[in-house]
Amino acid sequence: MIQRLRQYNYTFPDPRLASKEGLIAWGGDLSTDRVLSAYKQGIFPWYNEDDPILWWSPDPRLILYPKDIKISKSLKKSLKKYEVKFNTNFEEVIKQCRDTRVKNQEGTWILKEIIEAYTKLHDSGYVKSVETYFEKELVGGLYGVDLDGVFCGESMFSIKKDASKVALVRLAQKLESEGYKFIDCQIPTDHLKSMGAVEISRDKFLDMLESALGK
Repeated sequence: MIQRLRQYNYTFPDPRLASKEGLIAWGGDLSTDRVLSAYKQGIFPWYNEDDPILWWSPDPRLILYPKDIKISKSLKKSLKKYEVKFNTNFEEVIKQCRDTRVKNQEGTWILKEIIEAYTKLHDSGYVKSVETYFEKELVGGLYGVDLDGVFCGESMFSIKKDASKVALVRLAQKLESEGYKFIDCQIPTDHLKSMGAVEISRDKFLDMLESALGK
């Protein structure tokens, strides 16, 4: 049964009991406390403009172990071409993630209220960005929720070849050096699989998340 969330109640249904599709709740708000509570339980918001807020924990789940990032020969060349910075231009990254999807007619869940909510999370230190520059121009990047041990990727964009891939590689290298367990890539895609991400069951994902967060 899909539960309706009430204001000021941040308790979510057990994601292990959700269908494979993963929709477990709707409603509530995008307050910092609620969104953080969701991610720590393996749940994330994802919905269209005319929908209520929808909360998901799909099965299977896609994750990337930082040490397993795949770097092709062409990507190795791109790594030398771009400059990468961390957490210096978040607002532009999230807007570019939205605008690039709209431009490509892919549709987007990065709505105004999502941008506002994740900007607050960024200001509180929980959301981080990775930016790729070419000749001092922002040409790619990504952002996600940092749970201190697990990085939950949200979206990426690229307006120059390999720019988002370079951001992901540098993020993986940084996270590996800092002892992070894995990157949560959420929904399986061929693009992320080609870079080393693997599918695991929701139950295994939730076990790994709990272990990584010290629960």
